[in-house]
Order: sequence, then structure tokens, then C-alpha cells
Amino acid sequence: MSRSLFGSAQNPFRLLGQYRDFRLFWVGQTVSLVGSWMQQIAVGWTALELSNDPFLVGLVAAAGTVPILVLSIPGGHVADRHERLRVVRIAQALLLAEAALLWLFSVTGHLTIGWLLALSLFGGVMAAFEIPARQSLIVELVGKEDLPQAIGLNSTGFNLARVAGPSIAALVVATLGVSWTFGLNALSYLAVLIALSMMTPMPRDRATRPSRNVMQGLREAYTHIRTTPPLGMLLAIAMGFSVLGVPVLSLLPVVARDQLGLGADGYGSLMATFGLGAVVGALAIAATGGGASKGRLFRRASFALPLLLLAFALTHQVVLAAILLFGVGLAMILNNALVNARLQELVPDTLRGRVLSIYVMVYVGGSPIGSAMGGWVARAAGVEWAIGGGAAVMLLFATWAFRRQPRLAT
Repeated sequence: MSRSLFGSAQNPFRLLGQYRDFRLFWVGQTVSLVGSWMQQIAVGWTALELSNDPFLVGLVAAAGTVPILVLSIPGGHVADRHERLRVVRIAQALLLAEAALLWLFSVTGHLTIGWLLALSLFGGVMAAFEIPARQSLIVELVGKEDLPQAIGLNSTGFNLARVAGPSIAALVVATLGVSWTFGLNALSYLAVLIALSMMTPMPRDRATRPSRNVMQGLREAYTHIRTTPPLGMLLAIAMGFSVLGVPVLSLLPVVARDQLGLGADGYGSLMATFGLGAVVGALAIAATGGGASKGRLFRRASFALPLLLLAFALTHQVVLAAILLFGVGLAMILNNALVNARLQELVPDTLRGRVLSIYVMVYVGGSPIGSAMGGWVARAAGVEWAIGGGAAVMLLFATWAFRRQPRLAT
């Protein structure tokens, strides 16, 4: 973290000592995310055991994400109309109930593929309302000045959980059985609910809340995006980079086996390398907030990511691939965190939930599109073209975006 690249570095965890409510929020969320990653591993494995059908395994995974695409806009409207902390509390309590039901059905032998689909769908619906409220809550806990650092610290917790959750899940499945991953996830929600109950809600001015009409509220958000020039381009970058960047993760098992000659353990090591890069990138943002010019860092990350992906797509050397994948993880998290931070800096509190719900919709929506496109290209032309071709398009898109909207780099 040199001064020239990231600005003047500070303790990346200083906000946890400075803001009591953010400390409670971060610790509770990180513990809960470890449980969520454990459950994600268990749901996929259970779906395969129950059905022995790859299509149904994919359908169960989709059931947890499709509601976010469909309902995130109403979720953002709810976040703007109501006390955000209360929305997060209710959603987390219902997610605890989902995990508890999965544990109960699994441990008693009553879990069927139908129940797994239904409960995954329910979890996706809750996430559609919880994510916009949680994302827009952060600025209430730390203020706009420390928002980039808070988002970086939030990303750190997410990526630490992504590394720890699957590892703990593997240990739990081997010693206690797959059912207990659901049980431990339910317990992890208790941690976040206890933390949320100790936080002080911020009063909301009823006069600034949107009307009950969701479409009218959505039009207000789109009007703000259209009349605030960087916002539209930031959302376009979020979706474009999601679509074009996700194949490196969805096709990583193919790269590990066919391009690098590795087995399952090698694939796991590559994923851990990506996760380590993501943690370092998130800590860099948490320590500096991107420095004096977040725009310059954003531009560097936006061009570094496709260049690193291109090099990774072409390499057949394991060590070099691992080094490049570390860089990909770092650049991807820098790009994501800075898009989120700049969006929130440009959005008034009255529109925060709705604009962030649009961000969640385009960012999350880009992942399944990119995975499907990447898989199709990999089958037709090879995995190098799927990852490298997407990286080349990403590079062209980044060049066009920064020329079209110079304010992105300031």
C-alpha cells in the first residue's frame, strides 16, 4: 500500500474503534456471512445428493438469486420508506428461520428437493429486501466522509467469510454431517441479531420519504441517475464488469484442470489465492478510502483488471497463474468498492435505498448472464477465449467509458 497508489494509509480497522454501531454491525455481519457461505456449500451438495441432477442443482442456486433481480427495486423502495435498521433486523430474523427450517428438515430426514427449492427461493426474497437496506445503512453509521473506508472494511469481512466459510463447512460436513452446516448458520444469525438489537436506530424524516407508489419512487431514482452524469456510467461499469469478469470464477475449475493440469486441491488453492487478493484490496480501501483521488485509483483498477484477466487467460504456468489471480482479486475488489462508494457519495439519503437497489440488480444480474455466456464461449471456442475475450471487451469498454465520462477519473 504505497502512498502514491493508495494515498496516506491508516489502520484499516480504525473505524471499528471510532464508531460503536458500525463495530457491532461489522462483527455481527462478518460472523453471519461465515454461516451464509457454509450454507451455500451445503445447499449445493444437498441438492446434488437429493436429485443427482445438475439441472436441479443449478435451479436451486438460481432460486436464491433470481428474486434479487426481480424484487431488489421494491426492496430499495422499502429501505427508503422505513427505518433501515428495522428492515435489516426483520429480514435477518426471517433468514434465521429459513436456516433453522433447513436444519430441522435435514436432521430429521424430511428435506426434499422441493423444500430445498422453496426455502432457497424464500431466502432470495428476503435478500432482495435486506441487501438494499443494509447497503444504505452503512452511511448512517459512519457518515459520508468515512464511507469509502467503511465499504472497504465491509468488503474485507465479506471476503474473509468467503475464505473461512467453505473451509469450516468442509470440516463440519466431515465431522458432524451436512445438516449441521444449516444449524450453525442459524446460530450465526443470532450473532447479527444481537448486534443489531444493540444499535441505535437513526430517526427518519417522514417528509423526505417516497410515496407508497413503487413506480413513482422508481421514476424519482431514474431521474436522479439521468441528471447526475457519473451515476449512469458507474452503473454501466458495475454491470459490464460483472458480466465480463465473472467467467474467471465460474470457469476456474476448467482452467485448473484443463489449462494448468491441477486437481480439486489445486482448484481450491487458486480460489484461496483470488480470495487473498480480494482481502488485500478491501483492506487497502479500508485503510485509505482510495486516497486523495479515488478517481485515479478507480481508473487504474478498471484498466488493471482486464489486463490481468488477459494475461491469466493465456498462461499455462501454475505459479504465474496464481500471481495473476491474486492481482485479479485485488483489482476486482478495488473496482467494486470504489463504484459502490462513489455511487453513495452522489446519492441523497432520500434516494439511497432505491439507487442502491438498482446497483444491486445490475451487479447481481450480471453474474448469471456472464456465467452463461462464458460457459457457451468456453464450450464453442475454449476457456481461453471465454476469459480472454471477455477481458478484451472489458478493456475496450473501460476505454470508452473513461473517455465518454472524464469525471469518473477525478
